[in-house]
Amino acid sequence: MPAVSSKGARMPESPIRKLVPFAEMAYKQKKTVYHLNIGQPDIKSPKIAMDAVAHHSLEILAYTRSEGSEPYREKIADYYKRNNIMVAAKDIVVTTGGSEALLFAMGTIADQGDEIIIPEPFYANYNGFATASGVTIVPVISKIENNFALPPISEFEKLITPKTKAILICNPGNPTGYLYSREELETLAAIVKKHDLFLIADEVYREFTYDGLKHVSILELEGMAENGIIIDSVSKRYSMCGARIGCFVSKNATVIQTALKFAQARLSPPTFAQIASEAALNTPQSYFDNVIEEYKERRDTLVKLLEEIPGVQVGHPKGAFYCIAQLPIKDSDAFAQWLLEVFDVDGETIMVAPAAGFYSSEGVGKNQIRIAYVLEKDSLIKAVNILKAALLEYQE
Repeated sequence: MPAVSSKGARMPESPIRKLVPFAEMAYKQKKTVYHLNIGQPDIKSPKIAMDAVAHHSLEILAYTRSEGSEPYREKIADYYKRNNIMVAAKDIVVTTGGSEALLFAMGTIADQGDEIIIPEPFYANYNGFATASGVTIVPVISKIENNFALPPISEFEKLITPKTKAILICNPGNPTGYLYSREELETLAAIVKKHDLFLIADEVYREFTYDGLKHVSILELEGMAENGIIIDSVSKRYSMCGARIGCFVSKNATVIQTALKFAQARLSPPTFAQIASEAALNTPQSYFDNVIEEYKERRDTLVKLLEEIPGVQVGHPKGAFYCIAQLPIKDSDAFAQWLLEVFDVDGETIMVAPAAGFYSSEGVGKNQIRIAYVLEKDSLIKAVNILKAALLEYQE
């Protein structure tokens, strides 16, 4: 029998999606499943974006430029300028989601066996992108005890080797909701400039910050033109996950020219989705004000209820719409499967994402879960009550 590649065998399963078969079995048993496992917002996409596709005037669904249509990139650049990020259309490559932008980044800066340092826990698919790209992730652990703050600079510097090409962060963070301060970002900027590395910032949750805090982009920092790469996406910003439109942004001309070669190899990003995404840039600020207020209320409700459960420790998110909860169990993979296969409260159960898949260090995060607070408040309250009951029964 022909064998699959060793790379394919090493590809990690998604901790977010691997439990889907068990959820489907729960549906067949007529259970209601509250999905806390995936960052699919329940907020409506902007009507202006949906209308742009519904009322298009195209007669041929043609290719666009490999780097994305020029009008769209010009409008993205205007959006960034409004957010104090001074880039031009030539600094932007439109991608098929933020996922492709991350693959382009790894392909552009790293060869087989090169290393990228990432504070963990991190977005689980970084593991998959690294495996696909032949890149080695070198983790530096941030801890729930100090709310997943940036580890000391010494922890990064002792990990840098001749194979190190970049530091990668997600800001605000998935899965922690941590928001890096300007001081922390300047610390990272100093490290990469000192060691001639890249700093890649996954900034797809830029709009979603709370408690009066503001997001700071790495390309706002002085002297980062050659070292900085932004990964971005419309998926979460406009609740348009199915559009699969993102972008790769850098003021380093050689980096952009190299990323464009990867873009040319896949021809072009999807045309209709670019039409929707271009229109979405005209979404009024009131849309975001309402969304942020909604997420803040959900966050406050979720964290308060989780902290009331004996033995549960929870991080306090300052951005995005996720949190990590540490549970009084040994194996969250087994617990998450048990929730779907065995447990229910009056025919209702929950689906969570085991957090070990958000680490690359073996054995870390085994008693943690990631919760996405993308359900409306009443459903969140029901879900946490189910979790509380489940932990009591599971421990017994």
